Amino acid sequence: MIAAGLVAAAGCAGGGASGAAQAAAADGNAVVGAIMARRSIRQYKDTPVEREKLQLLAECGVNAPNGMNAQAWEVCIIDSREWIDGVTEVYKAANPQAASRPGFKNMFVNAPAVIAVAAPDDTYNGVNAGLLGENIMLAAQSLGLGTCCLGAPTRYLNSAPEAAPYRERLGINPSYQILYMIAVGYPDETPDARPRDLSKIRFLAD
Repeated sequence: MIAAGLVAAAGCAGGGASGAAQAAAADGNAVVGAIMARRSIRQYKDTPVEREKLQLLAECGVNAPNGMNAQAWEVCIIDSREWIDGVTEVYKAANPQAASRPGFKNMFVNAPAVIAVAAPDDTYNGVNAGLLGENIMLAAQSLGLGTCCLGAPTRYLNSAPEAAPYRERLGINPSYQILYMIAVGYPDETPDARPRDLSKIRFLAD
C-alpha cells in the first residue's frame, strides 16, 4: 500500500532528476520514489500525527548507519501541544517579528509534532545524526507525512536563556547539542521541486 502511494507520488519527481531516477521511480522503486517525491513542507493541517507513526519514524531514524555503531545520538518526539505553544510564546516575546508572518501558529512552521535530534557537537557525530534525519524524512514521505528540517528553533533552544526550561523538559543529555529539529505533520501544500544542479555529479574517467 505504501509502495503504491509512492509510485503515484513519483509522477511529481523533478527538480533536476535524471532520466534514470525518474524511470526507477516510475517502475515502482519505492525508495527512489520517496526520495524524488519528498519536498520540505511549511504548511500543515491541524490533524495530529498518530503516535504509532511518530514512533515508527524514530525507529527508522535510529536504524541509520553510524560509525562503529556508537549510536551517539538522542531523539525526542514532541507532540505536546502545551510544550509547543509554551515555547512558541517565549520565542515570540524574544522575536516579535516571527509572529508577524501570515498564518503563524507556532515556531515549528505550524506543525503539530516535531522531532529533536541531539548529539555531541562535532563533525563525526554530525554526519551520523544527518543520516538519522534523512531516514526519518524519507520514512515520513512513505507514510503520507510532510517534514521540514528546522534551524532557527534549534539555535533558539540551544542558546536562549528563557528557552532553557523547555529544553530541560526534553531530557536531552546536557552535554549534547540539539543539531536540528524536524517538523512533522500532514501536509497542507504541494510545493514544486526546486531545481537541482546535476552537473555537480561526475564520474572519474579512465
